[in-house]
Amino acid sequence: MQFVARQKELQAIEALTQGAADGRGGAIVVLGEAGIGKSTLIETVTERLDGWLILRADGTEFERDLPYAALHQLCSPVIEARTGLPDVQRQALESVFGLAAGTTPSPLMVGLAVLGLLNELQQPLCCVVDDIQWIDAGTRQVLAFVARRISSEGIAMILSGRPDGAGFSDLPQLPLTGLDEKEAQALLRSTGRAGLDSNVLDRILAEAHGNPLALLEFDGTPGGQRRGVVEELEAEFTRRVRRLPEATQLLLSLAAAEPVGDLGLLRRAAKRLDLTLTAAAEAEDEGLVTLGPRLRFRHPLVRSAAYQSATPGVRRSLHAALAEATDAETDPDRRAWHRAHAVIDTDEEVAAELSIAAERTQLRGDFASAAAFLERAAQLSPEPGEQAARLLAAASLRLKLGAFGEARELLTQAERRPLDAAQRTQVKLQRATIDVYVTRSPEATAALVSAAPGLGPEDATGTYIEAFSSAMFIDRMPGRLRQLGARIRAQVPPREDPRPAGLLLTALLDQAMLSVDEAVPAMRRAVDAFRTADLADPWWMELACMMALDLRDSEATDEISAHQVELARRQSALAILPQALKFQAITQTMFGRFAEAEAALAEAAAIDEAAGSFSLAFADVILAAWRGNSAQFDELRASIQNRVGRDELVAELYAAAVLRNGLGDYAGALEVGLTAYSERELGSYVIWPFDSELVEAAARAGRPEAAAPALDQLARLARTNPIPWAVAHHLLAQALLDPNSPDTDSRYREAIDLLAQTDVRAQHARARLLYGEWLRREGRRAEARVELQAAHESLSTMGASAFAERAARELSATGQRPRRDGTNPLDNLTAQERLIATKVAGGATSKEVAATLFLSPRTIDTHLRNIFRKLDITSRRQLRDLSL
Repeated sequence: MQFVARQKELQAIEALTQGAADGRGGAIVVLGEAGIGKSTLIETVTERLDGWLILRADGTEFERDLPYAALHQLCSPVIEARTGLPDVQRQALESVFGLAAGTTPSPLMVGLAVLGLLNELQQPLCCVVDDIQWIDAGTRQVLAFVARRISSEGIAMILSGRPDGAGFSDLPQLPLTGLDEKEAQALLRSTGRAGLDSNVLDRILAEAHGNPLALLEFDGTPGGQRRGVVEELEAEFTRRVRRLPEATQLLLSLAAAEPVGDLGLLRRAAKRLDLTLTAAAEAEDEGLVTLGPRLRFRHPLVRSAAYQSATPGVRRSLHAALAEATDAETDPDRRAWHRAHAVIDTDEEVAAELSIAAERTQLRGDFASAAAFLERAAQLSPEPGEQAARLLAAASLRLKLGAFGEARELLTQAERRPLDAAQRTQVKLQRATIDVYVTRSPEATAALVSAAPGLGPEDATGTYIEAFSSAMFIDRMPGRLRQLGARIRAQVPPREDPRPAGLLLTALLDQAMLSVDEAVPAMRRAVDAFRTADLADPWWMELACMMALDLRDSEATDEISAHQVELARRQSALAILPQALKFQAITQTMFGRFAEAEAALAEAAAIDEAAGSFSLAFADVILAAWRGNSAQFDELRASIQNRVGRDELVAELYAAAVLRNGLGDYAGALEVGLTAYSERELGSYVIWPFDSELVEAAARAGRPEAAAPALDQLARLARTNPIPWAVAHHLLAQALLDPNSPDTDSRYREAIDLLAQTDVRAQHARARLLYGEWLRREGRRAEARVELQAAHESLSTMGASAFAERAARELSATGQRPRRDGTNPLDNLTAQERLIATKVAGGATSKEVAATLFLSPRTIDTHLRNIFRKLDITSRRQLRDLSL
């Protein structure tokens, strides 16, 4: 049969493979209804790929809930290449493929491992995955990850499926429609059907609607009411299957129930049914299957027809035979799944086996498959109590996947069974958690608090923290945060929980409900606990980091944020790591380490992009403000204001105050500061460093009385928490708001000396700027020049351009031009390039950097070539010599 039509589509895929041959890999998704010619088009391309390695996988409806089933098909032929991978990637693959026990790999780590595996093959590679609408969730996530990261690889990825439910909408799409009449006639001529009676041909052309498979299969027989083309094709294949000998029909149904097409497994299962593989010969002669290393159906519709042509009882016997033939040691999940389809009534033994399979699958990070196993286990459980427990466990997994509708339905089913008190609490907790995610409403938060008393102490504390921290950022109604805090406090046992999480809960409640001096002791205890305890879990550490920042404890802030990033990275806790990196970026920004902050944000963005998750911009907007980048700030603020996250709104208010103060727009900074302050007075959470920005804006705008409450807050904080940064900010506030005091000069000097003892370089530089401005206004020009020049150099070096320009203006007013440094060549690098350069300069290999950024080593090498070109260097040694 000749290939006719589809020339533009053929050229599109050939352009993809040609690009991959030249080292510019990519992916394409071919979409169309069943029989439209997707497989033929792809086969035509791959047959022309001389010297390429072709890896294939097919999604099948039966295996869509089996963990990484399609990935096994795709990678099994080359799995031995894993020996060249870094240990963590090799272990992730071995865990997923059941080759070794190991720690739980995250889906992103599996994706990175597969990317590394394909990269190890060192030859042009084409990955073909058909019927992607039926591939399992784990494989879907891995393929999407790899497809977004092969632009610098010799890899082409061709995915195909039906338009409805295929997914991968972010990848290039190639839709296929029916052939036109001229093309349809050409296809018929190429197959020798053109000699049919003209009336028959006309009926075939009319009924096929340009569907190539229908053109080849329809016989033109007049019939009654016709169904759709795809339904009619399936009916035609069913008729052809049923014309085969009984043994052949049974063997085809068996093969349809075993989607991998493993001839060894089929042979063992067939033997249990008193069949032999020779029975498949007639099906092969009829063009329905192809026998080779694997048994392949001509088309998925043939597989469906073969499976559906068997009666339910026969299908159960087929699955029973396949379960017996499947090795329980090497493939226990597939064996359990076959057993589950082999029983007609409840069966606790099979349900227990499915539950164990769910545990294994969950350890591999595939929550979707684990949930499917548990749902089937619940159906097979004879005891209502076990049904409820398994439904609740499945609902919890669906909740983690963000499948809130499915989780709710499972909870509804569980509630129809008898539940004990703990299970009723779980239902209440999960429903409230769903509502928090979906509605982000105060009512949902309150429901979460109501569910906590029925939990164990550790779970209850975590639930209270989750509820209260959510309310901190979503509830703007006056007084409601304090009301929620009072309710939690009434439910929490009076004796303080000595664990770090318990101390954190107490401190969060005190901070929201008490005055500063009353809240500081609990805040101090919580921060010290998170700083000194040997914590193994990175959860909640960003809240402790925020609290350390509120206390102006630079050492604790730096240590806690770094420890959270270290823990999350070591554990591959990729749900937490981006958030941890963003909080670390905030601390580095406040300290004046802008390049490090940018690197942390670039790494967080790489993880968010790899996961396909939404990236929150609260840290980016603060960095843009400190840098004085108005254009970037406005762009980020626009994106924030289109969303409802209170954490981003709070960050935007703080950042706006910093930017306005840097630009010298003190009236604008004061307006923002007062807005933030009113939010706090009404009971909403606003970070306490706002006080200093409000004081500076009020003093410079000529409205010192507006900063009286902020001055009181700073005084209370310095009195109860007399550490350098806190005391320094109180002294600066006094100096700014009472510039004519005889103590003003000593206050500035003492504040600058105290800040010099800390790591907060940005705060130290701004203090010298404020002192220099005051000295100039006092007519002490020579002294002012010293402070202003030092401030200008420090602010310029760290990249705080608006504050540096403000220092330059003041310096010019003293009659001295500011010294300006030359252009830093590192400024020509993108954020990602600077991050890569920093890591390579620190001694990391391309493989190590690739693992951090979820890219391939070849992509890192491509970036390095660009970095070398921009910096006019030629080696990694020269890169290390630069100031990164």
